[in-house]
Amino acid sequence: MFTVTVRDRIMIAHSLAGDEFGPAQRLHGATYVVEAGFRGEALDDAGVLVDIGKAASELRTVLADLDYRNLDESPAFAGRNSTTEVIAQVVGDALADRVRAGALGTGIASLVVTLRESDVAWVSYEAVP
Repeated sequence: MFTVTVRDRIMIAHSLAGDEFGPAQRLHGATYVVEAGFRGEALDDAGVLVDIGKAASELRTVLADLDYRNLDESPAFAGRNSTTEVIAQVVGDALADRVRAGALGTGIASLVVTLRESDVAWVSYEAVP
């Protein structure tokens, strides 16, 4: 199994509903390092699973809808908290849609999106296109 990973970052604002979130119930900002790992068994005739430039471009396109935004106002998070887990799912599902549409070739069997909140805490979400 091969994995090709690209990395980008987003800066967002949001608030989280629920007493369990303490002060994070108030509007606050977060910066995430976002990694997208594309996995597959076979390489194409050129010897690659996915073009790294295309993968980076597709990740940036997906992240552009979230970057420098208040996620409380985003339809993608209507009715649910924009926790790190949910953000990872939104990004992962959007990338999986792009893979299904053929934007990144045909060899990708799954992908993993990781949002790093800090150097000691992160969340990963796996999607199957």
